Amino acid sequence: MLEHELSFDVPSEKPAAPLRVRPRRLRRSANLRDLVRETELATRDFVYPLFVVHGQDVREEISSMPDVFHLSLDQLKKEIAEISALHLRGVLLFGLPAAKDEWGSEDFADDGIVQEAVRVCKAVNPELIVMTDVCMCQYTSHGHCGIIRDGVIDNDLTLEYLARVAVSHATAGADVVAPSAMMDGQVGAIRAALDTNNFSDVAILAYAAKFASAFYGPFREAADSPPKFGDRRQYQMDPANAREALREVELDLEQGADMIMIKPALAYLDIIRQTRDAFNAPLAAYNVSGEYAMVKAAARNGWLDEKKVTLELLTSIKRAGANFILTYHAKQVARWLAEMS
Repeated sequence: MLEHELSFDVPSEKPAAPLRVRPRRLRRSANLRDLVRETELATRDFVYPLFVVHGQDVREEISSMPDVFHLSLDQLKKEIAEISALHLRGVLLFGLPAAKDEWGSEDFADDGIVQEAVRVCKAVNPELIVMTDVCMCQYTSHGHCGIIRDGVIDNDLTLEYLARVAVSHATAGADVVAPSAMMDGQVGAIRAALDTNNFSDVAILAYAAKFASAFYGPFREAADSPPKFGDRRQYQMDPANAREALREVELDLEQGADMIMIKPALAYLDIIRQTRDAFNAPLAAYNVSGEYAMVKAAARNGWLDEKKVTLELLTSIKRAGANFILTYHAKQVARWLAEMS
């Protein structure tokens, strides 16, 4: 016998006390696994982010986000028709302005790109849930999420502008406004402005815990929004902090948020779970651009099975406690789920 071989006696009889509990019994077939599955993905779970631009016949793929495009309003019409046919329930709109200035003027203009996009979405499908990102970074010449005074962001002055943006989106027909600037008091200022302007039925999805993440890189290309100086760590959250995230969620709910969001998703599944356990409000998670781009890059190199990995990752986000997921995978997943049904 070779020295590395193992030798052992095989019992001649079955154990006197056979195993009573065998979890594998319920994994023997696809139907059994389906019967006891705890977490299910459905098309209704997803909101699809869109990037809208000025111009005509613009459908330009974003290089770091394969299969995601800059869309002019005429192309947006086609996109909303396709999204609706896939039975996706909602979109989140981001706009790229024609020009930028210190005050982000197009952000709150009646004929701003997002305001016009909201009208297009509602004209194509009045039942579609249209959400709008309320921030300033795409619109300001300096690329920060608020108004700069003496080289720093003036938090309280920024609140006035964010409220004005939210009202302009509601006037255009938005169902949900989603403030993402991470300014203290932004939810309360927006809620007050909406209510004062007779938009008490417009909901607020608060980016309650938005972390200063390295996973936003592709988005900054998509939205043309990198800061021209410094970074956003003075207002976005430290990735190391969990208890602070729960405090931010609590504050936004106290100020009138109807739904709360954790962003990013995959590196913050623990935050999603803790938030779900601590609060009863509807909870969203944003599967952000860098998370999307990693899967796309690996799949295109043949390193991963895109379908299997995407469904597994999105299931993990929902299993962690998210009610719905904002994801650039939404259209593809809707097709896969239809094929699987």
